Amino acid sequence: MNIQKNTVLKGRNNTSILVDVFYKATRKPKPVLLFCHGYKGFKDWGAWNVMAEAFAEAGFFFVKFNFSHSGGTVEEPIDFPDLEAFGNNNYSKELDDLTTVIDWLCIDNPYSQEQNNQQLALMGHSRGGGIVSIKAAEDTRVSAVISLAGVSDFKSRFPKKEDLEKWKEKGVYYVKNGRTHQEMPHFYQFFEDFQENEIRLTIKNAVQKITQPHLILHGDADTSVSIEEAKALHEWSPKSQVQIFSNTDHVFGAKHPWTEKALPVALKKVVALCVSFLK
Repeated sequence: MNIQKNTVLKGRNNTSILVDVFYKATRKPKPVLLFCHGYKGFKDWGAWNVMAEAFAEAGFFFVKFNFSHSGGTVEEPIDFPDLEAFGNNNYSKELDDLTTVIDWLCIDNPYSQEQNNQQLALMGHSRGGGIVSIKAAEDTRVSAVISLAGVSDFKSRFPKKEDLEKWKEKGVYYVKNGRTHQEMPHFYQFFEDFQENEIRLTIKNAVQKITQPHLILHGDADTSVSIEEAKALHEWSPKSQVQIFSNTDHVFGAKHPWTEKALPVALKKVVALCVSFLK
């Protein structure tokens, strides 16, 4: 198993994007699977590294990365040492970061003997599911897309009118991170960026245009993203398949930190379904 962690890519505005790759060196091109983490997530969260190894063992060139404004740094990629960056994140920046990683895979990547860019699939967890859905609709280099407990709507997650006015007045609002106990800032630019790009950032608009194979995976005990969002994605997406997992939470049985070498049962099923879908 070849694992290269924390390769630094330069994103837009001189930001840094940390990338990990997992693959079995065969000198034969393998299908690429590019994974995007979700809100208050990061590439090394929980069982994502074990999942990456499972996909590599199944014959994929697996890639995951930290969004440039995830709150991690080059020196500390785990958790949120840079809350200023976190507060300045927005959906457009995440789409830019994803474009940077795809460009690296297709143009500048030193692993060209090991990857088949004609089979470049995207998988996103939670908020990342919305990001990959939009990107799949925009980018013909994407051959398939997987929504893992993915969101169907960004707009509904913003505060309502009265709270929006308070946010605009103060310039920032905070969300408590229950695990790290940090007060996570969100600067008002986040909402302004959405307003300026609402047509592009409306997931329904994107999903209705997806022509690639589309797999939607969701747990029926997900308390973070409603199962109704999976149903909506399936209804909108003309080429989608949906699989609902019984008694399964938002992270498919994983947690952070994940100290076991094996995947949780539900996430192991996710890998098997994805392998079957992509092959």
